[in-house]
Amino acid sequence: MIHVVLHDATDTVAVAVVEGIQAGAELTAWIMDDDRTVMLTALDDIPMGHKIAMADLAVGDTVIKYGVDIGKVVASARRGQHAHVHNIKTKRW
Repeated sequence: MIHVVLHDATDTVAVAVVEGIQAGAELTAWIMDDDRTVMLTALDDIPMGHKIAMADLAVGDTVIKYGVDIGKVVASARRGQHAHVHNIKTKRW
């Protein structure tokens, strides 16, 4: 079962595509461009449609989703943690 999706192996976040991801769950992430999967452990509950960190993210890091810069990290997140508006902000303001 695929739990999260990312376009490119260099994406730093993936999107949850199933409901009910709970902390501690072993997840399968599908990398679309390579048509391969990688495993990771959810460190937080991740609502469907929200992002999960695919790498450790430090304050100031650029966040890449679908191969595109979507913002910057404002509060660190470890691989497997929830990545959303509480720790990622746009660079526009």
